[in-house]
Amino acid sequence: MRTLHVVTHPEATHHVEKVVGGWHDSRLTPAGLRAAGAIARALRERVPQGAAAELYSSDLRRTRETAERIAEVLAVPPVLDPRLREKSYGEAEGRPQEWLAARFVPPPAAGERMAHDEGVPGAETKAAWARRVYAAMTDILRRPCAHQIVVTHGGSLTLVVAAWIGMPIESLGHVAFRAPSGSITTLHEDDFFHNRQVLALGDSRHLGDPATAS
Repeated sequence: MRTLHVVTHPEATHHVEKVVGGWHDSRLTPAGLRAAGAIARALRERVPQGAAAELYSSDLRRTRETAERIAEVLAVPPVLDPRLREKSYGEAEGRPQEWLAARFVPPPAAGERMAHDEGVPGAETKAAWARRVYAAMTDILRRPCAHQIVVTHGGSLTLVVAAWIGMPIESLGHVAFRAPSGSITTLHEDDFFHNRQVLALGDSRHLGDPATAS
């Protein structure tokens, strides 16, 4: 059996500063660091001692800091993969959210949505974003390991789950899975039918207080 534990990083400085995240290399806040410890302890309860485990993470600082807390508790070295990053918002990254809001072009309600870049120079399209996350997941899922942990971002969580269930990239135009910051999504594959299940989406009970939105 395989269980994939998908972690969305907890509160980072771009959340409280109200600036655009994306590839902006924000760090965890003190509250975020405490939440990362709670995530690590929750995973310790879910991953049995002695079980085979692997840890993968986006290479941005906020996810890296989260993965480091998990690595300390589970004694599993993190593998940093830039393909697990959040969507790039190009020129908007690190700027005030109001700057992006004033220029944001929403995708059309119907028609071509995967090639849309929100009208921001340098921003990724959803298609480009999906292709790199899917490539990372293909490599991760090639490895036969009982417990795999993926530390990523709130937006990229949708693409990790979609890759897990085998959703074609061209079908992602209207797909979004919501999960709070610091949450754990649990995905499971059985050894007999090899069906892939979504057992829990965005579980944040380990945080105690409700988490802020990703």
